[in-house]
Amino acid sequence: MGDPAESTFMKPAVGTLRIYEALPSLSRAAADFLCETAVRKPGQVRIALSGGETPKPMYELLAQDPVRHRLPWDRVQWILGDERFVPPSSPDSNYGMAREAFLAHVPVPEHNVHPVPTEGVDLKEAAAQYEAMLKSLYGASSLRIDRPLLDLTLLGLGPDGHTASLLPGQPVLKEMKRWVAPVPHGRPQPRVSLTYPALDSSRIVAFLVAGEEKREILDRVLSGDTSVPAGRIRPLGEVIWFVDKAAAGRWS
Repeated sequence: MGDPAESTFMKPAVGTLRIYEALPSLSRAAADFLCETAVRKPGQVRIALSGGETPKPMYELLAQDPVRHRLPWDRVQWILGDERFVPPSSPDSNYGMAREAFLAHVPVPEHNVHPVPTEGVDLKEAAAQYEAMLKSLYGASSLRIDRPLLDLTLLGLGPDGHTASLLPGQPVLKEMKRWVAPVPHGRPQPRVSLTYPALDSSRIVAFLVAGEEKREILDRVLSGDTSVPAGRIRPLGEVIWFVDKAAAGRWS
């Protein structure tokens, strides 16, 4: 893994901050970290993917050496942290982006990839089916504090403080029973999202944040502001912030 420039004067309210020069070095470090996490974990590994533009370069590195040949593809289950309710062929599809970036170019078994159903179902049915799939993978219908659902959860950060599709002001923020919920409003396209209970049931949450436009909101979250959705993530395990200098601002 590349050596990050560690913040020596300030510590985030939650987790560990790793600061990189720019998105390329951040992406390399995140790809190495994902690989190392999967290699170290025995048995099945469940990884939740983030959408958006920031993780795409990291995903592309997963399909390249040396990561491609080190990842235990047969043991990793790939899950979507959220999805826009569009066909997989749509340029707005998070699954479509991940497939194009790496899933179509690596020896991953088809049954290890779990896109959100977005065709032939309505929004509520899609959320219910995805939750049923997660419960099947987990092997239980209720989450246990000693057995996280996800081994690694990748998350982004929107300028409005959203993460996954936990959008400001939407009912999904108050959902504490379901693992997956429909998000019909708040954006032009309806969405399906893992909820706080599912996201918090993670051994590791890794936020990938890049760009000057994220500086203000990142500062708020790192400072402990829980009034925005991303500031309320509290996983069972650790939180690691992969941040570039443009987003880090005063934290760098």
